[in-house]
Amino acid sequence: MFKRDNLRFGMLLGFLAPVVGLFVYYLLAFMPRNVGFTEFIGYMRTYKSLLTAVSSLSLVANAILFTVYINTRRDKMAKGVFIATLIYGVAVLLLKLVG
Repeated sequence: MFKRDNLRFGMLLGFLAPVVGLFVYYLLAFMPRNVGFTEFIGYMRTYKSLLTAVSSLSLVANAILFTVYINTRRDKMAKGVFIATLIYGVAVLLLKLVG
């Protein structure tokens, strides 16, 4: 399953990797300060600079995936990760501008 070159699987990984990055950021930066996860989400809604920092650090996971798939010549997987990254980027931009 992991050796196949599949656009849908690449998009799935591209959507899941930033979520994992978000949880890792929370665990490293906010959990030691005894901040609950719902409070963390509230901080991101209130402080747009935090939203930018968290989203850019979360998307580093996608950059790693993209690089791995490009280097192993799995172009469809890389394309799926890239599409997911663009969707996340546009969503964060809209949240910053509208919210």
